[in-house]
Amino acid sequence: MLTAAHTQLGGPIVLVWDNVGLHLSRAMRAWITARDWLTVFQLPAYAPDLNPVEGIWSSLRRTSLANIAFADYTHLVTAVRRGLRQIQYRPTIITGCLIGTGLAIGPGDITH
Repeated sequence: MLTAAHTQLGGPIVLVWDNVGLHLSRAMRAWITARDWLTVFQLPAYAPDLNPVEGIWSSLRRTSLANIAFADYTHLVTAVRRGLRQIQYRPTIITGCLIGTGLAIGPGDITH
């Protein structure tokens, strides 16, 4: 996916990754090192406050998934997809999750 994105975008990619085992593996580090167009920053071992996705999931749990007894896995997946689709079209939520990390965000980094 990263190679395809690089090919399509035609420029360098900066990636911020969590510490899932695959992201830390020797093979992955070698793969990253071999690509001069890719810069990877690892989040600290446990830093949900620095991960904007945590804010998205928190919003999703409070709005779309609260107080529901899911009938089955399909019902859960449908609710999650519907909730994420609603968030997708509300850029203020996404922007708020990015700003909520407290990380430096400069002019032009976020578009509405």
